[in-house]
Amino acid sequence: MRRAFVALLIILLTALSPARAGAADNGEWSVKPADSAITPRAAFQLPARPGTTLSDRAIVTNTTAEKLTFRLYVADAYNTERDGGLAVRGLKETQRDVGSWGKPEREVVTVPARSSVTVGFTLTVPRGASPGDHVGALVAVDERVQPGAGSHIGVQRGVGARIYLRVHGPAKPGLSVEDVRFTAQTPRIPWTGSSGSSVSYTLHNTGNVKLDPRVSLDIGGLFVGGPDGRQLKNVPGELLPGQKVRLTESWSGAPFAGWGEVTVTATAEKARGTGSDSFLRVPWLLAGILALLIAAWLLIRHRRRKARRPAPAGGSE
Repeated sequence: MRRAFVALLIILLTALSPARAGAADNGEWSVKPADSAITPRAAFQLPARPGTTLSDRAIVTNTTAEKLTFRLYVADAYNTERDGGLAVRGLKETQRDVGSWGKPEREVVTVPARSSVTVGFTLTVPRGASPGDHVGALVAVDERVQPGAGSHIGVQRGVGARIYLRVHGPAKPGLSVEDVRFTAQTPRIPWTGSSGSSVSYTLHNTGNVKLDPRVSLDIGGLFVGGPDGRQLKNVPGELLPGQKVRLTESWSGAPFAGWGEVTVTATAEKARGTGSDSFLRVPWLLAGILALLIAAWLLIRHRRRKARRPAPAGGSE
């Protein structure tokens, strides 16, 4: 009998979305911090010194009509390679940071239908922990295995509430833009804005604090078509310390002829990085027209020289 492969799917776009009430919620269950005495919290914001142990509480809510059993664990967060969004390591993956420091008071919890259970957890910060931001999540994984895309694939779903742990010490923001690549495509009809050109680059957080980068593109040189610059949109809202992501953005209306340099600039609070790529683009249509113009000019010049030559003297003896 064949065994079904089980894949763990952590619901990230909702569970780890920017802070707002009920953010860690997939419509069936949610995980969120227990409210403080002052104001509700959408995420765990925890300052700490190396060598200390922190305690906090989370509320796991089941909004379905049947009881659900969850496995709880603390996970490391990271930026995905695909689009830079936040993800967390799976239950069976090796945790190296916050995920290895945290432990829920109960690893398995059963929540009755339309009810909530409060669960405590601790974070023990090692004495040698590096200063700056350490990001993770307290995750509740549904123990049910649901059918996946294939006949021998099962899926387990999880929801996580973010943990932002700031270890005391000097904050050192750092940001770099690496390996910029401008891919120019000539439109069939110039100035139609449908060139299919794109700009790719790697965004790298070289510091020890999380960043909210803004990225712009500028171009210099002698070129035809395209604006001088623009703001890039497909940028991660949070870039975690040490993380790098490869991003590509289409550029309709990009220069389709000429030469110059494309520069990508990333800025965040007290951090800035730039990278560039030079280009030389001569579309076949313009090259063909230029070649015809040169050939026509040479032909006209040749005929004019021939017309100015004196006729040879003639006569008979």
